[in-house]
Amino acid sequence: MRVRLVLAAGVLLASAAVAPLAHAEGADGLTAGPALDGPALNGAAQVLDSGAADDLSVYDYGIVGDDSTVTLSGMYRCLDDSAGPVFVSSTLIQGNRSAGIGGTQAVCDGHLHEWVNTSVVKDPAYRPGAATVRATLMQLTAGETGLPTPGYLAAEDAAVELR
Repeated sequence: MRVRLVLAAGVLLASAAVAPLAHAEGADGLTAGPALDGPALNGAAQVLDSGAADDLSVYDYGIVGDDSTVTLSGMYRCLDDSAGPVFVSSTLIQGNRSAGIGGTQAVCDGHLHEWVNTSVVKDPAYRPGAATVRATLMQLTAGETGLPTPGYLAAEDAAVELR
């Protein structure tokens, strides 16, 4: 289990180095996704607007493309990333199958942001219908050995409909 966490942390760190702007707002101020003006935002914003704490929500739907690309999304807020980078990770569960669906580096400024995670998942591919998303807001900090140690700031398990 510890080896898996260290490997996952290493992958997240590597993805942060490769795609430092893979978060809700890029350097140009543009947002990353169509869901910011839809009805899903209203529900997520109502949940997250209630306090000034690290929080996370999952939209009630996910998208499965013809090429087996899965896209999941939601909203998050985190306050402080001074101890280490913060990521939004997601796992999709359908029947007896589960797979990690991407990871997004979070912007921790106390404001609401959208997260969007995408991955191509085959063998067997996910199908439209009911599923569960397990999303986490995780911060990586340097452990005593110098290796990254995950700390969980928020988590959400949500029923979704894959379209």
